[in-house]
Amino acid sequence: MHLLVTGGAGFIGSNFIHYIADKYPDYKIVNLDALTYAGNLGNLKAQEKNKNYTFVQGDIGDYDLVTKVVLEKDIDIIVNFAAESHVDNSITGPDPFIITNVLGTHNLLKVAKENKIRFHHVSTDEVFGSLSEDEAKFDENTAYDPRSPYSSSKASSDHIVRAYYHTYGLKTTISNCSNNYGPYQHVEKFIPLFITNLLQNKKVPLYGEGQNIRDWLYVEDHCRAIDLIINQGKVGETYLVGGDAEKRNIEIAKLLVEKLGQNDSMIEKVEDRLGHDFRYAIDFSKIKNELGWEPQVSFTEGLDKTIDWYKNNKAWWEK
Repeated sequence: MHLLVTGGAGFIGSNFIHYIADKYPDYKIVNLDALTYAGNLGNLKAQEKNKNYTFVQGDIGDYDLVTKVVLEKDIDIIVNFAAESHVDNSITGPDPFIITNVLGTHNLLKVAKENKIRFHHVSTDEVFGSLSEDEAKFDENTAYDPRSPYSSSKASSDHIVRAYYHTYGLKTTISNCSNNYGPYQHVEKFIPLFITNLLQNKKVPLYGEGQNIRDWLYVEDHCRAIDLIINQGKVGETYLVGGDAEKRNIEIAKLLVEKLGQNDSMIEKVEDRLGHDFRYAIDFSKIKNELGWEPQVSFTEGLDKTIDWYKNNKAWWEK
C-alpha cells in the first residue's frame, strides 16, 4: 500500500504516520505538507531513517506537484489531514481557510479522480453546529449547520468530497471527529496551551465562564479509526468518531491545574469567543457496529499521557 498523507507534519497527521509506520512497516508513506506555522517536522524525527517514509514540502493546492507525487510514488490512497484548523484564526482572517480547506481539498479530489485513487477525508464535528445541553448527539444523519469560517470551510470540503463520489464515482470516505488531544499538538490549542502555561507558572485563559462542552478523543484512538475506515469502511460513507468523554471547559481547566500542582487562581477568565458553539457530542454507533471501533483510551488516561509527553518534551514546545 502506498499512502499520500497530506498535512502529515501537523498534529493528527504526524500521529497517523507514526501509527501506520508502526503497524504496517511495509507500507510506503509520502507526507505532503506546506509547513505552515502548525506543521513541524520535529513531529516526525522517528521516521527520518525509515526507508519507506518520504517528505515532500508543498501545497495541496499545487495541482502539478500533487500530480507528480501521485504518479512518481504510485499512490494508492490519499488521506487528507491538511487544513487550517484554528477557529480563532478563522474569525480574524478567514481567507486561508477557504483557500486550503475548500480549494485545496478540491484540487486533491481532481488529481484523485484523474488517477483513479481512493480518497479519505478527515473532517470535524464542528460542521454540525452547536447542541444544547439536552439535545441528542451528532450522528451521520445530522444536518450541517456550521457557525464559524473554519467549520463552514470544512463543511464545504465534505460536500465536495461527496459530490465527487456521487457524480464521478470516486472511491471516497469521510470521518468527522470530536476534539483531539495528545502528543505533538500545537500549543495554541486548549489542552496543550494550559499544560505548557502551567508548567511555566503562567496563568491560563478560559473563555467566558468555561461552561462550553466538548467531546474529547485521544489522538491514537482517532488514528485507529481512520485505519479501519480506510481498510474496511464502505466506499461513499461517512463515519463519526467520538471519544465518549464530554467535558465542560472549566472542568478540564480545574483538572489540569490540579494535576500540575497549581490552584484555581491560575485560571483567568477572558472575553468569550465570537459565536462560541456551546456543545459538541458524537454518537459513534455506526463505526462501532460496522467496524468494531470504540475508544480504548479513557480521558483520564489520555490526559495523563498528554501531560507526561509535554513534561518530557520541553524542547519541542519551548521554541
